[in-house]
Amino acid sequence: MSSPAAAPATVPTEGGRLYTRTLGESGPRIAFLHGVLGQGRNWTTIAKALVAGGRRATLIDLPNHGRSPWTAEFSHRDMTDAVAAELAALAPGEQWAIVGHSMGGKVAMMVALRFPELVERLVVVDVAPMSYGSVERGFTSIMEGMHRVDLGPTTTRESAEESLRPWIGSPTVRAFVLQNLRRDPNGGWMWQLNLDLLRHNLGPLGGWDIADVGPYEGPVLWLTGSDSEYVNDDAVPAMRALFPRTQRITVKNAGHWVHSEQPEVTLAALERFLPHEGPSH
Repeated sequence: MSSPAAAPATVPTEGGRLYTRTLGESGPRIAFLHGVLGQGRNWTTIAKALVAGGRRATLIDLPNHGRSPWTAEFSHRDMTDAVAAELAALAPGEQWAIVGHSMGGKVAMMVALRFPELVERLVVVDVAPMSYGSVERGFTSIMEGMHRVDLGPTTTRESAEESLRPWIGSPTVRAFVLQNLRRDPNGGWMWQLNLDLLRHNLGPLGGWDIADVGPYEGPVLWLTGSDSEYVNDDAVPAMRALFPRTQRITVKNAGHWVHSEQPEVTLAALERFLPHEGPSH
């Protein structure tokens, strides 16, 4: 497990290794990249099931999220560099299958395009290589609600959730957001992620800032939710231009959080697509 080894007691400093947790002792390597406001542990249940099938899974906290270091500026390219460096450091000379959702899917695609020697295959979950104005619209209310939560010592998780209610209507999304709430050394609370940086970079967060790269020639599984607004047929040409060996699966009764809303279907698709050691399952 790379440093830091525990939740930051104060605001993390810039630089340093990303926080990772690896499950499994042998087998092909899989890296999981989460979406905005998430953490690597969001993939734990699916990762454990894949490890039982003869694989090693590494859950990564992306920069400015979870236990990973914070940065002074936001950039998909910087996130891509950090992930590529971490993968190379964890397993020198080895290749990875990378599974990425939403923002993590964009980072996964960029790693494959810019550092193809690291990537044996790719799974992109409900995002496309394009800019999304909808990200800015969708997350403005969520992050404004987080910003307004009282982080004083008398606050409880219950009162924090109540404060979020006017801004975040979904109980599931509120619970997801509250995973980022941590006690600080002074007895108050802190958001474990770099909320201010993310709030002020919603435009770039939804962007697609890569150019002058050739297509990635490895196999790609593209999981999209049937009820999601993030991927429609208009995104297919851009996806296939950069990833010509793409296989698309549209998951029924799933929105943007495909792996949370349809975990069994997601796991079955990953089991078929990802390499493993030992007999077939």
